[in-house]
Amino acid sequence: MSPNANPPVCKIMDYGKYKFEQKKKEKEAKKKQKAKMQNVKEIKFRIKIEDHDYQTKVRHIREFIEEGDKVKVWIWFRGRENIHPELGEKLANRIIQDLSDIAKVEKPPKKEGRNMLFTLVPKTSK
Repeated sequence: MSPNANPPVCKIMDYGKYKFEQKKKEKEAKKKQKAKMQNVKEIKFRIKIEDHDYQTKVRHIREFIEEGDKVKVWIWFRGRENIHPELGEKLANRIIQDLSDIAKVEKPPKKEGRNMLFTLVPKTSK
């Protein structure tokens, strides 16, 4: 405990119990660290989405952003919708515009195969 004292002071203890206490402290530290991590939530849209469904999904995105999570938005193209990527861009811009007060775009909309995806993050992190 105190090597510089005269005579040196030490503590006799069970080494197994000491190791157990150290592991317990490390687990607690990890639990606290995970709580501060930012989760990534995913929401999928179709380009022919009805207005009420759109509003519901945007409301969910808003809740996730307000909780401090990132949101990955997928716009899914099916069949012949795939030849009209401008419709997906139009929908992506509408989503970004509706959430511009609380979120900013981390990754801009990009078409990858049958999907277009982009990521939104909170403007101010909690």
